[in-house]
Amino acid sequence: MSARTVLFIAEPQSVAAVFPTLKAAGLQAGLADNLTGALGFIKKSHPCLVFCRPAMQGFDARALLDQAREVEGFPPVIIFTPSGNAEEATRFLSMGARDYWVEPLAWDKIKLVLPAEPAPPPPEPAQPQRPSAAPAVPGKFHIIGRHEAVLRVLALARQVARSKATVLIAGESGTGKEMFARYLHHNSDRTDKPFVAINCAALPEHLLESELFGHEKGAFTGAISRKPGKFELAHGGTILLDEITEMDQGLQAKLLRVLQESEFDRVGGVETVSVDVRVLATTNRDIEAAVNDGKFRQDLFYRLNVIPLKLPALRERGDDVLLLAEFFTNKFSAAYGLGRLAFTENAKKWLMNYDWPGNVRELQNLMERAVLLAGAGPIQTRHFLMGDEQWTPDDLAAVGADQQAASQAPPPTSMDEALSVMPLHEMEKRLILMSLEETTGNRTRAAELLGISVRTLRNKLNEYKQQGIDV
Repeated sequence: MSARTVLFIAEPQSVAAVFPTLKAAGLQAGLADNLTGALGFIKKSHPCLVFCRPAMQGFDARALLDQAREVEGFPPVIIFTPSGNAEEATRFLSMGARDYWVEPLAWDKIKLVLPAEPAPPPPEPAQPQRPSAAPAVPGKFHIIGRHEAVLRVLALARQVARSKATVLIAGESGTGKEMFARYLHHNSDRTDKPFVAINCAALPEHLLESELFGHEKGAFTGAISRKPGKFELAHGGTILLDEITEMDQGLQAKLLRVLQESEFDRVGGVETVSVDVRVLATTNRDIEAAVNDGKFRQDLFYRLNVIPLKLPALRERGDDVLLLAEFFTNKFSAAYGLGRLAFTENAKKWLMNYDWPGNVRELQNLMERAVLLAGAGPIQTRHFLMGDEQWTPDDLAAVGADQQAASQAPPPTSMDEALSVMPLHEMEKRLILMSLEETTGNRTRAAELLGISVRTLRNKLNEYKQQGIDV
């Protein structure tokens, strides 16, 4: 494949303006207006990129993408069009296009996607080296799930990961939106470049603008030096705009410019900064309703929603609840130096029947608590219920069944096993005191570790003080 040859499948007049610039940069350019001519050029000249119209008279880009999937080493295809739309972009990217551009075809944009010229081959070793038989190391970010809804989202994410298209990831809090964003980055050709995330809901407008775009010295009180923003720090890589619907509308307009022009001005600055950044955004709200209510810019929504990923809630994922529960218990058991823990049948039923308002994040926190409470195991229903949570009759019945099963078990043979069958209030007290010791007395961090409110923790500690326990 030639790193200095590009093929355009388009009308001559639509690309004529860019040809002199390509020639000056030392690139060879080819032009075709039908599938046969395009495939002949690709076979003969091995271009590194193909820029292709969605459709022309006698030509449809879908036929080209069908060939791309069948032919090994086929060059990446970028669809370009005078006036695109999100539905068309989604369709072509799902078929394997590397990216979807709206004109003009500017050299500054083209050069960013050109592969680097190949380095000279290394000298031959004096002795032939034995090839390594070790398998490739799998990617760091894996999505756990077998439910059809998750597999559909994962398949689309895998297809578009290597494009530069913006992706809008929607879903309830705790469904794993940031995990999917990191999955996209680490399966892209930017994986060795920065991944920068910022929570748009965590900062007021004036601070968020400075965090995103940076500021110049003296731009405002306290700006004692120039500070690069998140977009500059993410240059060449990916930026995640978490909870994008919380962004003020004034900043939305500035963000739209970055998405359209790949440039912005620092706060208090006069120079334009150009960046190459792939933008991902998340929201836990109904963003289309926000657009209809006038709280979110419609043009920005369309620009972000090129590839929409809608993550299902945990309660909609069926047996994935047990799959994730097992994954997290194994993770925390290993972290705390414990053996593998099994679930009682009543515990499994409880997990499957619970509504999971906090989704996967809630499940993860609950499994850490259960591992700590269970000790030598098994994990029972009572290990899920703690503090001022409401116990239903079904919960109490399930706990009674667990206690009856425990009473029929042989006497414990170790301290860990004895802890697993001690009264719930004693186990709760031990866990709270262990958490305070773990966090060196920081009640806020201890409450987060336990998955309870600070108020609940404070009430428990007051009870222990009344019992004469030094906390």
